[in-house]
Amino acid sequence: MSQNNQVDFAALERFGAKCTTLRKEIAKIVVGQDAVIEQLLLAILAKGHALLVGVPGLAKTLMVSTLAKALHLGFKRIQFTPDLMPSDITGTEVIQDDPVTRQRAFKFLQGPIFSNLVLADEINRTPPKTQAALLEAMQERKITVGGADHILPSPFFVLATQNPIEQEGTYPLPEAQLDRFLFLIQVGYPTDTEEDEIMRRSALDAETISTVLDGNEIEQLQKITKQILVSDMALEFARKITRATRPNTEEAASFASKWIQWGAGPRASISLVLAGRARAALHGRPHVTIEDIETVAYPVLRHRLLPSFTAQADGIAPDDLTRKILVEVRSKLKLSTNS
Repeated sequence: MSQNNQVDFAALERFGAKCTTLRKEIAKIVVGQDAVIEQLLLAILAKGHALLVGVPGLAKTLMVSTLAKALHLGFKRIQFTPDLMPSDITGTEVIQDDPVTRQRAFKFLQGPIFSNLVLADEINRTPPKTQAALLEAMQERKITVGGADHILPSPFFVLATQNPIEQEGTYPLPEAQLDRFLFLIQVGYPTDTEEDEIMRRSALDAETISTVLDGNEIEQLQKITKQILVSDMALEFARKITRATRPNTEEAASFASKWIQWGAGPRASISLVLAGRARAALHGRPHVTIEDIETVAYPVLRHRLLPSFTAQADGIAPDDLTRKILVEVRSKLKLSTNS
């Protein structure tokens, strides 16, 4: 095993109970979308950020705001628009008069990024200059203004939303920023039964959400997640998956040179292990399974694989590439379907 710490089984059991309660609270407001909610929880447990992509009206913003209500955390929603400036996110320095000395001095006024849970709504509606204001915050958990570092509160998460069909007045996220997101979560349409329930609830008053976890408890859960054991086989499986995405390399998948223009970097390998640990913990297991790695591979690689023009012409999406890669890697490592 790659982890030396002992797993606290009692804490793991309490962990599962808390997460079950959290899901029930969210379900009071959000109908269905179980997979999306699970991936949001995985991102939080793995100390990662998530990008939710879906057409308008699928409750992306509602899911994040409901999650914020169930967590006793600071929450800020930033509506990204074409005229939004970086200082509107990070904050700015202003000149103030000292009432005693009458001298003028710069004072930093914090922006909405100084919160535990930040919702970057419609993140692709603002220019790259403003999008880049999140880069340092997402990676370093701090921002730099006027040469001074300002540490962000802990825990800190960015959950962003994006509309995939909106093109006019939008600015696609740079690959470097996409790579900062642990997951790209696809939000799909509800089932027929779920849509019926949504319609019926629309005439009712919203239920009250109870707080389930606070910042200290979340940090404790993150520590438990780090204790989850990862076998050498699981590590090799995650590494081989990432390396198979890179065309024109020895370990590339057989179709990579044809269908993949650019593959995933080392951050994808790290993300697979982090997310695998989080999924194992969420399901009450003290160790990561091959199934955990396979399940999280889709949201981890979805925004890190750049399909070639040939793949786009053939209708091959990133999830299709991931599925084929998983099959090839399993075969090379001689893993059974029950591993």
